[in-house]
Amino acid sequence: MLDFLARWPELRSLKAARPAILRAFYAAHNSRHADVVAERLALIAQARALTEDRAVIEPAMLEVKMLVDILRPLQKNISLIEEHIAEAFEAHPEADLFKGLPGAGPATAPRLLAAFGTDRSRYPDACSLQKYAGIAPVTQKSGHSLWIHWRWNAPKFLRQTFVEWAGQSIPKCSWAKAYYLQQRAAGKHHQATLRALAFKWIRILWRCWHDRAPYNEARYLASLQRQKSSLATRLAIT
Repeated sequence: MLDFLARWPELRSLKAARPAILRAFYAAHNSRHADVVAERLALIAQARALTEDRAVIEPAMLEVKMLVDILRPLQKNISLIEEHIAEAFEAHPEADLFKGLPGAGPATAPRLLAAFGTDRSRYPDACSLQKYAGIAPVTQKSGHSLWIHWRWNAPKFLRQTFVEWAGQSIPKCSWAKAYYLQQRAAGKHHQATLRALAFKWIRILWRCWHDRAPYNEARYLASLQRQKSSLATRLAIT
């Protein structure tokens, strides 16, 4: 993207580029799926500028150049940091608890390990982590009124880690996908459903972490069947 913005900092220059030049650019940056490239070229052809006022566009182009120049050294060091994270994760004695989690790749698995840590006394139960991470909602009662709302006081990156992982698990885990579809069919919004799925995942992963036993999906599905969960019924139908 930085190379793209450096070469075509405004829509006019981008639309003037020949399709062959754009295809060569994408190929050089390891984007070679013909359908994806064709979709991008179609979007470029259809795009319309919000303004043609050069007094607006030219300062914006200078700002783009400045941001690209700022981000390039950060990009280099981010790659270095990622290498160190991968090495530290591989060497960690409890990495196996997080390696095989559905949807948890090289970026998310280390984040989940860091979220739990190794001090079992820090989170004596799953609920304590659900609350600390801001995944568990706050329930307030006053008289006959009941108010359930978002937990504002929570570390945002930690909450984001669990919500992102929940979303990544959906295409990789049968019961997570079934749960997501079940909640959406019940009228819940996408983000609310991801938080609800993250809530379930924390409970499952806390048990794995507490028992020092890697997640076993077959065992969890068998548990759903024993409990006669609606998820098990839905999975049996699909």
